[in-house]
Amino acid sequence: MQIILLEKVVNLGNLGEIVKVKDGYARNFLIPSGAARRATEANKAEFEAKRVELEKAAAEKLAAAQAEGEKLSGGNVKLSQKAGVDGRLFGSVTNHDIAAELNKQGYKVVKSQVRLPNGPIKTIGDTTVSVSLHTDVVVDVTVSVYGEAA
Repeated sequence: MQIILLEKVVNLGNLGEIVKVKDGYARNFLIPSGAARRATEANKAEFEAKRVELEKAAAEKLAAAQAEGEKLSGGNVKLSQKAGVDGRLFGSVTNHDIAAELNKQGYKVVKSQVRLPNGPIKTIGDTTVSVSLHTDVVVDVTVSVYGEAA
């Protein structure tokens, strides 16, 4: 299926590009999330009419994400979990826990934006995780996990 991208999509293309994707990806994800439209003649004409507005909105989103990224860059998140004497956690620290703590600190972060490179954190100590605020803005945050006596 041919679609027009209404925003930048990772590993697919930039705003305004017409790309061919599998039907299910377009129908089930891209079109409902507002990232794309079918590439019909009417939609192409409508997109060209609104192109300046969409580019301006995309630039504003990027600028807002960069400003948020500068504040968040190098930040530290402190979490405490129950742990055994050997330093392993009972359970784990997930992207949901990290996003909730960042929200308490005043940042608007959704759990899908938190990238854990090695999966959930299962030990006490400092770990660096990535927070993807925008497709072009990725910041590193240090997560410090402290153990509580069980």
